[in-house]
Amino acid sequence: MNYSIREERITAEEYIDFLKKTDLGSQYPKERFEERINTLVSKASISLVARNEAGQIIGVCFGITDFAYWLFMTDLGVIRECTGQGVGKALVKKLHELAGGTENIIMYTCVNENAIPFYEKIGMVKADDVMVFNQIEWTGFTVE
Repeated sequence: MNYSIREERITAEEYIDFLKKTDLGSQYPKERFEERINTLVSKASISLVARNEAGQIIGVCFGITDFAYWLFMTDLGVIRECTGQGVGKALVKKLHELAGGTENIIMYTCVNENAIPFYEKIGMVKADDVMVFNQIEWTGFTVE
């Protein structure tokens, strides 16, 4: 499959439409969903988009970084019909490179239980050194 990956900002509407075609849409809380997605797509430190030859979005990856030490991958998604074809792995690699590379940057992410095998396959390991402060209301739902 031919596709390209570029640093690109997409709109909240484009991202929500993309989420409907992935399994990523269940990771967000229902509270103020559209408002918060708009903030996400406009403010992530790095915004990567994979597009097929027809220009359709097939993958998205967002990261927050200081470009010196740390990278937190907030979102990684590939449309269902393109999973297992290397798009996700390529997005993660490009994200890490843009943040400063594996020799400088430690990358973290939170993952869905079903995605653990993918992350292990690309070389990530479970961490014991992450703390969480969470006092937000979180009603689970799936973007459809």
